[in-house]
Amino acid sequence: MSKTDFQSMSQKELHDYILAHRDDQDAFYAYVDKLHAEGNWIEMPPVESVQDLEKYHELAARFRKISGSRDSDSGDKAA
Repeated sequence: MSKTDFQSMSQKELHDYILAHRDDQDAFYAYVDKLHAEGNWIEMPPVESVQDLEKYHELAARFRKISGSRDSDSGDKAA
């Protein structure tokens, strides 16, 4: 059995692989390492209220984008 080359996989490919092979700890650790290396997340202190989210415009924009795409997806299915 050959070992999968996680280093050559993209973040999306590795994410999909992990979902299909949930018991593969090596894949999980490779994915976490890739997330850390790419650093494409938003770091912020914990919020204490909904109003605190107003201070994080980039995060709010990302949530709006995700929410908007989900709303449009559900609208397409209902039609």
